Amino acid sequence: MPLNLCRPALTLGLALTALAGCQSYQPKPLDPERALDAWSSRSAEDESLRVFADSLRADAHSDQYDPSDGIQLHEAERIALYYNPDLRLARLRAGVEAASAGHAGLWDDPRLGFDAIRVTDTGDDPWILGGSLAITIPISGRLDAERQRSDSALRASLSRVAEEEWETRMRVRRAWYEWSASALRVERSQSLIESISSLAKSTDRLARAGEIPATQVALFEIERVTHARTLQRLSSETEESEQHLRRLMGLSPDAPLDLQPSLAVPSDPEVPSHAVLIEQHPTLARLRDEYEFAEKTLLREIRKQYPDLTIGPTYESDQGSSRIGITGGIPLPVLNSNKRGIAEARAARELARATYETALERLMSDLSIARERNRRARSQLAMYESEIIPLVDRQLRGTRRLLEIGESDGALLLDSLKRTGRASMELIDSRLDEALAATRLAALIGPPPTTNNKLSNTDIEAQP
Repeated sequence: MPLNLCRPALTLGLALTALAGCQSYQPKPLDPERALDAWSSRSAEDESLRVFADSLRADAHSDQYDPSDGIQLHEAERIALYYNPDLRLARLRAGVEAASAGHAGLWDDPRLGFDAIRVTDTGDDPWILGGSLAITIPISGRLDAERQRSDSALRASLSRVAEEEWETRMRVRRAWYEWSASALRVERSQSLIESISSLAKSTDRLARAGEIPATQVALFEIERVTHARTLQRLSSETEESEQHLRRLMGLSPDAPLDLQPSLAVPSDPEVPSHAVLIEQHPTLARLRDEYEFAEKTLLREIRKQYPDLTIGPTYESDQGSSRIGITGGIPLPVLNSNKRGIAEARAARELARATYETALERLMSDLSIARERNRRARSQLAMYESEIIPLVDRQLRGTRRLLEIGESDGALLLDSLKRTGRASMELIDSRLDEALAATRLAALIGPPPTTNNKLSNTDIEAQP
């Protein structure tokens, strides 16, 4: 090969060598059966879950994670933080942003150019060969702006994870209280049926003794059948509520799980000052980071209107005569100047500002409503527990004593029993209202400062 052909060939060889360092593609097909098996095998006893739950103890929960004695609310929240499918997606999306931020602001790859022309006239060297290597020097500052934009995108993504973690805890808490109330209604209904059946036997004996009319015995049987149908409906609702709770926890319908119903509510959370609330609330933090992303996007679009310098060496061989030089170029921002990108970025920034301000207004308004609703729910529950329930219990005990000594009839006792059943169901409803009101208030206040943005620091790729 002539010498004037060797140099371009060598350049081409170097380019091919550089291409050899590129990453290769490896397919990874979906495997639904394997995914379902992994889902079905999840358990509250998994060692990886225990490690994760223990790591949250100091920040998010004061109670120890111990599912061996049944699942309590605080343990259900930790299971959901580990297995919840929406949280998994949020963390993986943050992983995409992390990958983008890790490679943002890189220089453009050099561009290798090559051309060859053969002169048709006869001659010793009929070839005209040329080659160039162009390098883009980012004098506009767009690469630094791109790095800032990617970093802000990652922060916003992590804030979305923290927000999703807090909202997941609140969703689990609401679902837990709904299920607990339903399970307690089932227990109360079963107890009421047992009481009706027991009293039905007593009234039957009194009827045979002629102390009460025989027709009153049938009233107890009618009431027992009616409550049996109610029990079937309540049992079905409880099963549905449990499946919803399991879905939030990321567990399959058949996963072994011993849930312990409870409507116990912690003390009222302390409402912080506006400044602290604005700083720590996960939704406002996420919107604040998204506004910063809009700012950095506008900065990048502004920087893109300024040109970058393209420069590099060139080589040419013209019928045996070699030339070496340098080439350069710079675009002139006189026609496009990235006007569209800048205009869209400005509009997006205004939208992000309005979104944040609207969320702030809504939070303050909702917080005022939630505090009043929480106060009213606690007041109504206190009235039920201190006044109504004792009165109903006293009436039932008195009616039973009168029936035992023959001073009353079965119809009056049955009416007292029905009143007791309604009062106990209303008490469960009142406790549920209090629990949901307290949960709503806690959701609006947000996590304590020691826990905010802590959970999102877990390895976003390590979740199942």
